Amino acid sequence: MTMKKEFNRTLVTCALPYANGPVHIGHLAGVYVPADIYVRYQRMKGTDVLFVCGSDEHGVPITIKARAEGCSPQDIVDRYHKLIKDSFTGLGINFDIYSRTSSKIHAETSSDFFRKLYDEGKFITRESEQYFDPEAKTFLADRYIVGTCPKCGHEGAYGDQCENCGSTLSPEELLNPVSRLSGAVPVKKKTTHWYLPLDKYQEWLSSWILDGHKEWRSTVYGQCKSWLDGGLQPRAVSRDLDWGVPVPVEGAEGKVLYVWFDAPIGYISNTKELLPSSWEKWWKSEDTRLVHFIGKDNIVFHCIVFPSMLKAHGGYILADNVPANEFLNLEGDKISTSRGWAVWAHEYLQAFPDKADVMRYVLTANAPETKDNDFSWKEFQTRNNSELVAIFGNFVNRAAVLTHKYFGGKVPALGELQEADRAALDELPKLRASLEANLEAFRFRDALRDAMGIARVGNKYISDTEPWKVAKTDMARTGTILNVCLQICANLAVAFEPFTPFSCEKLRNILRVTLDAGQDYRAGEGEPTENFYKDGEAAALHARRHGKMLFSPGLPLLTWDMLGRSDILAEGHVLGEPVLLFEKIEDAPIDAQIARLEAIKAEKEAAAKAALAKQVEPQKSPVSFDDFGKMDIRTATVLEAERVPKTDKLLKLTIDTGIDKRVIVSGIAEYYTPEQMVGKQICILANLQPRTIRGIESQGMILMAKQGDGSMRFITPQEAVTNGAVIG
Repeated sequence: MTMKKEFNRTLVTCALPYANGPVHIGHLAGVYVPADIYVRYQRMKGTDVLFVCGSDEHGVPITIKARAEGCSPQDIVDRYHKLIKDSFTGLGINFDIYSRTSSKIHAETSSDFFRKLYDEGKFITRESEQYFDPEAKTFLADRYIVGTCPKCGHEGAYGDQCENCGSTLSPEELLNPVSRLSGAVPVKKKTTHWYLPLDKYQEWLSSWILDGHKEWRSTVYGQCKSWLDGGLQPRAVSRDLDWGVPVPVEGAEGKVLYVWFDAPIGYISNTKELLPSSWEKWWKSEDTRLVHFIGKDNIVFHCIVFPSMLKAHGGYILADNVPANEFLNLEGDKISTSRGWAVWAHEYLQAFPDKADVMRYVLTANAPETKDNDFSWKEFQTRNNSELVAIFGNFVNRAAVLTHKYFGGKVPALGELQEADRAALDELPKLRASLEANLEAFRFRDALRDAMGIARVGNKYISDTEPWKVAKTDMARTGTILNVCLQICANLAVAFEPFTPFSCEKLRNILRVTLDAGQDYRAGEGEPTENFYKDGEAAALHARRHGKMLFSPGLPLLTWDMLGRSDILAEGHVLGEPVLLFEKIEDAPIDAQIARLEAIKAEKEAAAKAALAKQVEPQKSPVSFDDFGKMDIRTATVLEAERVPKTDKLLKLTIDTGIDKRVIVSGIAEYYTPEQMVGKQICILANLQPRTIRGIESQGMILMAKQGDGSMRFITPQEAVTNGAVIG
């Protein structure tokens, strides 16, 4: 049996969000909330842990957005970097550093990385033909080419994907491709780029992943195996663009590092920015455990490409685990940023300014860890009202209020325990063991269930023991019950800290305790002292991480090791004033969110219907003039109209053809009512062979236009004409 390696520190990275738009709940559930939970847990355990992220600010989508808005790419990334960073802060996602790939230190780090591989001959060069805009005089990335999708016929499909049907495409597959820059038809032109030969690392990757990391999530392991089984191919590391890190070699004018190459180096450059004198211990020491939190669409980059880059460079550690999540859908439909089908983090914080923890809780409770899951606003409301309010919040509030009522806000003495007391307290160490095991294994949904299990134990205990009734006859027994309740509350303040940090701060204020957040300082008046740290950077790291002091001298200190204990709060300890941890969410704000999504869906359906209506059927086979001349097409007016009994589509129309009055049965009832038809002038094929429909002889056919979406419209004269006028 292989022994699990022991590490002295843990480095946690999160996939760099792309700075061409805000983050949404899919990003939060897939990457950032679970990563923050894990890091908060590690900090509370006292692990030497570093939490690194930043904005990914290079690449084609950013230049496209800049062109569309008539501004510079830097303007775009500046705007969204701040928006994303503020959103993370608002949701309590507490990075040690959140930087950006447009920084000077990143440009230097990624350039040096490329140059080392270049100087050592680790790249190969290839000449290929790529699309070129002859008017804009520039090579075109796939997203700069649009055309008609060959799969669904959608106009406006990109050169890499059709967002209408979801098909993956190449520019060569597009019908009628044009440049998004000038509208010109692109041409093929030769260009040279550098490639990382992933095939040279195939055998090493197979051994490292398939043999060495079978504990990785099945999605991660399976996707890696699929790529490796298919055979790796060289991958370009440069692009013909004017936005990005310039390729640092002669003869590379107009070329930048491909975004997939420079973005993961951002983890390294951001660490260097934060810890310029000690960053190497986090990236080059075998005592460091590296964990990447990503979504499943980034697995190949973090498990195949980035490790190959690090291996080629040499000297860097590799990921010990990559707990990638699946995707989160919204109200039964795939989240789509292009059509606004999303819940944006910054808009959520504006609509629900005091409920960051509710979103963290719901996204964790329904985390897409092993399969795609769905977010719904009604479930969001139900989990808040039925779980956070009715179980967690209700228990804490009753325990605190009753302690103030009967014991002046002081923790009462613990008397002789009864069976109910022991049963409740015995559950705490069991739930701690399960909670820890789940957190260590990145099973955050199950871990949250364990934490809520503690609240359920407390809520059931206080309901079963009914201290408000016992107080009428036995105050000593009431004190024992409330002592047990308060110990459970203290356990909740520890167990829920990784999941709901804002609410746990409220709970600590109610209990008048403080938190050891790991690597925290404990000097006299709360000032950081370098004696507490190994180097001066650690003091700065603390200030950056916490912003304010979590440790308050003179108050009981909560640590992770206390979880499961029943003696956290001493007899006579004075509580703070009770406040509600959570508040009920009414229907109105939820209905407003649902209405917003319904409006988006209706707009999408209308646009799809309009696009479908524009589609036309191909031309039929040619006919001779003599054949056409045989058709007697003339005008007529509807005199009477009624539905054909026991049918949904048929109308019986009595019409005046100018030559006679006759009956025509037509399948137009789903488009027009009988009342709409009376008096309408129409065109008919008068000499069509009569046929009997539902016992009614129909003499002729109404001429109608059928659109691409299946809807029907009458062909009518623009001006009133005599009935029987021949059309030809």
